Amino acid sequence: MEILGKLTAAFGVSGRENEINQVITDLVKDYVDEILNDGIDNVIAIKKGNGVNKKKIMISAHKDEIGFMVMSIDSDGYINIRPIGGIPVSLSIGNRIVFKNGTVGVLSFKKDVDNIKNNNVGDMFVDIGALNKEDAMLYVKPGDVGSYYGPICMLKNDRVVAKALDNRIGCYVAIRALMENTSPYNDIYYVFTSQEELGLKGAIVASRVVKPDIAVAVDVTSSFDTPVTKEGNAVLGGGAAIKIMDRSVICDESLINIMQDICKNGEISYQSDILAAGGTDAGAIYTSNEGVRTGGISIPMRYVHGPVGVVDMKDVKACIMLLKSFVDQKI
Repeated sequence: MEILGKLTAAFGVSGRENEINQVITDLVKDYVDEILNDGIDNVIAIKKGNGVNKKKIMISAHKDEIGFMVMSIDSDGYINIRPIGGIPVSLSIGNRIVFKNGTVGVLSFKKDVDNIKNNNVGDMFVDIGALNKEDAMLYVKPGDVGSYYGPICMLKNDRVVAKALDNRIGCYVAIRALMENTSPYNDIYYVFTSQEELGLKGAIVASRVVKPDIAVAVDVTSSFDTPVTKEGNAVLGGGAAIKIMDRSVICDESLINIMQDICKNGEISYQSDILAAGGTDAGAIYTSNEGVRTGGISIPMRYVHGPVGVVDMKDVKACIMLLKSFVDQKI
């Protein structure tokens, strides 16, 4: 839990990712052969393989989190904001936000709560306890960026709640697999991508830098086991979710089969991740260069894009086992 705690606590709203970059670099630097940083703030950790017919495999896990940008401050000191990424307003009201400089505030709504509409972030404001505009400007200015704020906690049945689990839990899976696979067959490029929440921008650049033979996106997927019913099939406790498709990609069938065989032979619990909506870095990578065989390993999560998410650590461990074995395959 120590590693996951560091990852979720780090500030890293899309485009303002220096702190999470440093946390990830410090965690992986002793386990890889080289670390590269490109112009869009991706962290690329390279682990060379020893296989005769090794391939170049890109493991992509985005490190940015959704957040808010200050647009203006009114005369009473209340802060008007706009979203960075998709913000579900109905889940956000009454929760805390922290700005990069450590200033904490409360998210509220300008209208009656019965009129809340998802993604209408323009009707939200932040209260930092300021007396007036001049007082607020001592702590926060237009252009400043904030994220959700809250500690990581254990729930019952090995389940975890934290902010920024989308996608720090994917980063955790990649880091743990990286640490445990000391001598891989293939050359592995663990890419912790930037600005996924703004349209997969980091993955677009990273795929051009790495030029992989094969890629796997490691990210969360919505868990369809709450009273809110939608079209989907992954659930908490069902194991590693092997991505079949979402709105951005239909995954390579041969890679799906390899992952399923790994799980069957290794007695790793798994399920399918089939979504009508949503998307991951896979959607950008598989159409890059001359086309890349691409798959996905997903961690089911409740309350995606909310102030907190919930994941099952048994699913997380299954994802680590699957990824660690996959990168060692003669593909």
